[in-house]
Amino acid sequence: MGKKAKSSAGKKKAADRKIDRSALPPPPPKPEDEVGSAKPLDKPALPGTGFKVLGEEGYDDGGVADLSLLIDLEDSVQRRKRGENEYFTALKADLLPRATRGPMAKMTRREQKVSLAQLLFSEDDDCEDKGPSEVYVEHNVDDEDETVIKHRSDRLAQARAALRLSLLLREPACASLSLSELCKRKLTQAGKNGAEEALRCANKAIEIAGPGFWDSDEVQLEAEDNPVLDPKYEKNATSPGLANPTTLKLLPIRVSQLCMRSSLLQKGNALAAMGKEDDARAIYEEVFPILESEPRCARVDWERHSVHVNIGNTFAREGNFDKADEHYTIAQQLGEDHVKEKGGSEEDGRSMLLCAKRARAFALKKVGRDDEAKALLAEVIKQKISDDEAAKKKKEEEAAKDAEASAENK
Repeated sequence: MGKKAKSSAGKKKAADRKIDRSALPPPPPKPEDEVGSAKPLDKPALPGTGFKVLGEEGYDDGGVADLSLLIDLEDSVQRRKRGENEYFTALKADLLPRATRGPMAKMTRREQKVSLAQLLFSEDDDCEDKGPSEVYVEHNVDDEDETVIKHRSDRLAQARAALRLSLLLREPACASLSLSELCKRKLTQAGKNGAEEALRCANKAIEIAGPGFWDSDEVQLEAEDNPVLDPKYEKNATSPGLANPTTLKLLPIRVSQLCMRSSLLQKGNALAAMGKEDDARAIYEEVFPILESEPRCARVDWERHSVHVNIGNTFAREGNFDKADEHYTIAQQLGEDHVKEKGGSEEDGRSMLLCAKRARAFALKKVGRDDEAKALLAEVIKQKISDDEAAKKKKEEEAAKDAEASAENK
């Protein structure tokens, strides 16, 4: 027991350290009650912007609830771990993990988490990987101009910055996602030459998302610009993974599932870049059971679509068109469902159709069926021009409506 304050100044300091429990926000829900975007909304989050879930009642929230689980702005995990009194005492005394040096030093922990979200999830308009598709495409990096190379290098540095900040804030879910992004961006930046490093990042992302333990020092290494692994390094895996029973007392299993979906997909892409088609297929297949209970909405169907096209491409690169086409057909059907069924996202559906047709044309060319490939590519180009014109017209109509509404409000 410490000494009691006697002076008025000392008593004031002691009073300031006390937490007024009546002023605290409501306690976080139990981990098992947090289901994220797996639960459809009763009505669109914003009028006219929500998509109906195919085959059942409700609307998709666009992944907003999932994002709130991954970027824990309310610090629900820390509150459960420390207890309300200890957490808010530490918050008041600025003792919670955060960056204390550099340009973010004056930002609060919450503000730093917002910056982390921007690093991880924001996309520039000119990003080549902008959009929902996660189909792996081989890049001939030797033919790219300096502007493209610089942009890809900047995107890679951004992912490394996200990993550093994730570890500083002690946010393992964000660390796993940062590693998945590092894998993806390394493949884009260096092509096949970066596949080994990309695979290493994906494996570490899977370790964090899994039920075992991971080594934070080993992960920290990937945040360096030129990571060099010491062959004599002895792994010290003491941090529990997101699916570890210890961790699941503090956060929902869905966080692990979201990170695992991303890391498995990127690992499959890295293996495909290395030419290990059988291994890539096996990893891609592991994504499907995690997606099985997810709703049929454009956001998740893009993920299903990407996995099927990626699997089809592994067969295509081996010259097995029939096997490849089985998966292109499934991917195409996902798009047709959104075009034809009530409540689907027609724009996303058409994009899925284009992606599946392009992949099929690539596979036809691989097996020497050039005429069929050319005819299909011509169809793709025609549809793309038509879709772009329709999208432009829709955008103009929406802009006109907004201008009209703005004029009426003046």
